[in-house]
Amino acid sequence: MAPADPNGFQVWCVLVAGGSGDRFGGPKQLRQLGDRRVLDHGIEAARISCSGVVVVLPDQLVDEVSPTVSSAVVAGGASRSASVRAGLAAVPRDADIIVVHDAARPLATPALFARVVQAVADGAEAVVPAVAVTDTIREVDGGVVNRDRLLAVQTPQAFSAAALRAAHDSGLDATDDASLIEADGGKVVVVTGEPTNLKITQPHDLDVAAVLLGAR
Repeated sequence: MAPADPNGFQVWCVLVAGGSGDRFGGPKQLRQLGDRRVLDHGIEAARISCSGVVVVLPDQLVDEVSPTVSSAVVAGGASRSASVRAGLAAVPRDADIIVVHDAARPLATPALFARVVQAVADGAEAVVPAVAVTDTIREVDGGVVNRDRLLAVQTPQAFSAAALRAAHDSGLDATDDASLIEADGGKVVVVTGEPTNLKITQPHDLDVAAVLLGAR
């Protein structure tokens, strides 16, 4: 594992891979991408950037990750937020900064991890990476949305450990943890994301990711 952050903070990552992969047609986190599985790419990036990594998997897949490559492996819950809470329970209480990353984004670089962590180290409570929306967006029952006002949010997202734990104490569910921070009255800071940090949702996304990985 990486040592404590150079700023003197203990940084831990909760790597969320608890989905069933229904839209994909199976557990996408175990599919091969290059020389390793989708899940393993996320573990590697997190290990470079964090003092410890907690991997959250469906209960039936917990044995798919060796304890030698992560600090802990835990079973997830019925929702994404429940899975994050299961991961948080395994993060030491003395952690200062907690990064939450979706294993379905295997191409997130260690540089992106470092960027969100640094923003929290500099005083932010919650930090998300985002990229500009380039497609034309139309509402189902309305007109075209002004894309200049839109950002596509990614993971890894980084948080003050105290703020993240407090937000999850509410027991609420959200599509990402930054939304829980905002619901709890916190402020979210946006940093530049990575256009290649795609999310694996459909089988063809894996083909695109393989091309992007090969181009690195």
